[in-house]
Amino acid sequence: MVIETRLVNTRILPVSVDQPDSATIQLAAEVLRAGGLVAFPTETVYGLGANALDADAVNSIFAAKERPASDPIIVHIDQVSDLAMVATDVPLLAFELASRFWPGPLTLVLRRSERVPPVVSAGMATVAVRMPAHPIARALIRQAGVPVAAPSANRFARPSSTTAAHVLEDLDGRVDVILDGGPATIGLESTVLDLTRATPTVLRPGAVTLEMLRVVIPDVQILTRYLEVDQEGIEAPGMLLKHYSPRAELRLYAGEIQQVIPAMRQNARDLAAAGRRVGLLIPDSEQGDFSDLPVELRLLGGDLETISHHLFDRMRALDRDGVDVILMHGLEQSGLGLALWDRLVRAANGQVIWCTASDSQG
Repeated sequence: MVIETRLVNTRILPVSVDQPDSATIQLAAEVLRAGGLVAFPTETVYGLGANALDADAVNSIFAAKERPASDPIIVHIDQVSDLAMVATDVPLLAFELASRFWPGPLTLVLRRSERVPPVVSAGMATVAVRMPAHPIARALIRQAGVPVAAPSANRFARPSSTTAAHVLEDLDGRVDVILDGGPATIGLESTVLDLTRATPTVLRPGAVTLEMLRVVIPDVQILTRYLEVDQEGIEAPGMLLKHYSPRAELRLYAGEIQQVIPAMRQNARDLAAAGRRVGLLIPDSEQGDFSDLPVELRLLGGDLETISHHLFDRMRALDRDGVDVILMHGLEQSGLGLALWDRLVRAANGQVIWCTASDSQG
């Protein structure tokens, strides 16, 4: 089914994180209850919200994002008790996890309640649910009085929006209200954990790391399979192979850093010599390794938390700079580094350049 995108006059409303203005939150809540779309900050990324119990409103999310109907949407709630509204047969483990990690960046895949329209879950019997920690998100959901379906507030397959400016860049005229609460703090989407399987399984890594989950679920598994855009029955949001992608081609390098940096330098020189504009996304400590090259450098920070916070913003900045190719290397694949690696592999459409000692000349 093709849903036409409705064009609206997008309003940007600044909101204080410390003390969200009640009148502004009330206005946005009324938009949600009336079937409109509201973009709002969470601790992970900005979400594009609609009343999760209103199928027409949820359909407008897919239209605004140009998102395939096979890609399910996370439902956001304000209280653990709201689980009864959106899910059935909720296992005790869900409540144990909620007591430890909610509010926060953990999404649980549960059995879907009949009150939640099938479009939210791509027609499946499950539903992805989380309770965000961001004060503006919580205030909005509470004031709206309904669960809020909200994927990331960006065009489909683009880098997620971590500021209101990113939302406007992608969705101006497609969303009724943008609540501007400043940058998202984490910068990467939530961990998705499927509790409907015999063994709980991480479908998407995030800031609630595998190591943190193993304290509660020692046998938790992680799914490393990626899906193509046209595949039906995607089990959870954010599982497509091509996702989080800048307009520029992203080349992702992996291997020992003493081989990776020379390989990136050589590739950058070759691309520049061929007349292509090159951008690099690098940790602060590597600035000196690339500063002599004719490239656009964007620094990400010095630790995994800072790099995660800046990743999508710096990708979008290089797109605005008009680069043709972006070079970046992977980081450690544990803790938050695993979530970063997941996003980078998807941004590179699954293509990874593995560097060995023989590649390090130049």
